[in-house]
Amino acid sequence: MTEDVSTSAHEGGMRRADLRRVRARVVGVLITAVRWGGTACAALLAIHVVLTVGGANPDNGITRFMAKWADPLALGFQDLFTPDDPKLAVLLNYGIAALFWLIATSMAAKILRAIA
Repeated sequence: MTEDVSTSAHEGGMRRADLRRVRARVVGVLITAVRWGGTACAALLAIHVVLTVGGANPDNGITRFMAKWADPLALGFQDLFTPDDPKLAVLLNYGIAALFWLIATSMAAKILRAIA
């Protein structure tokens, strides 16, 4: 009879350990997804900055694609600074937006790691 109780307690401990491992793995995958998402957003913004400052053809498909995606990802930073030079405006505003994505996703990953 004591074997049944100890076996049951042992199995309960094993289940808790398994649940902890699964939770840690799920949180790890979530952290990775958050980091990749933030990095992708920052990269799109940075590419838009490079194409604009570098003088890329605005009618080119790649340039239009990057500009199309950069605007919503800038999250209101598009007109934070309004210098006379439009290239400087893109550099400042979209560059700050890219930094924001990197910092925000880093903080989100740290919060997720702390919760786990």
